Amino acid sequence: MQKYTGTKYTGTLPVIKTVNTLMKIRAYKKTDQDEVISLWNECGLVAPQNDPAKDIERKLKVDPDLFLIGYNGNEVVASVMGGYEGHRGWINYLAVKPSEQRKGYGQNIMQAVEALLKEKGCPKINLQVRTTNEAVIAFYSAIGYGNDNVVGLGKRLEYDS
Repeated sequence: MQKYTGTKYTGTLPVIKTVNTLMKIRAYKKTDQDEVISLWNECGLVAPQNDPAKDIERKLKVDPDLFLIGYNGNEVVASVMGGYEGHRGWINYLAVKPSEQRKGYGQNIMQAVEALLKEKGCPKINLQVRTTNEAVIAFYSAIGYGNDNVVGLGKRLEYDS
């Protein structure tokens, strides 16, 4: 494990060996916002009902150390937003720049956020994927996630638009 210092939290990130070791992982910085939102748009993660800048602002108020960025040089190429409320961990906004996919970056950044969640005592991670997104479902299956056969329900408490 290598030492990791994030906002308000000191933990460890796993040292992960991959074929391509160009990507490094660190905690999100406010100066990353434009690049991260651009990445999310490029990956089709931005929905009309969610203002990505507001999502980032909200995340920075709760466990900002679980918001990770993957970068090559000065370019943001991956992101993941983790969360933990004491019962389950959650994954949001996993993104890898399309031109950088299939290099192990998604798996690397997931392993990093999983390690941080585990350090916090998280026993299980949940995430949601649209049923039509078969490629992403296959990715998560390949790294050990399974279908819990539950229905995801949601209720908006605040509207971004």
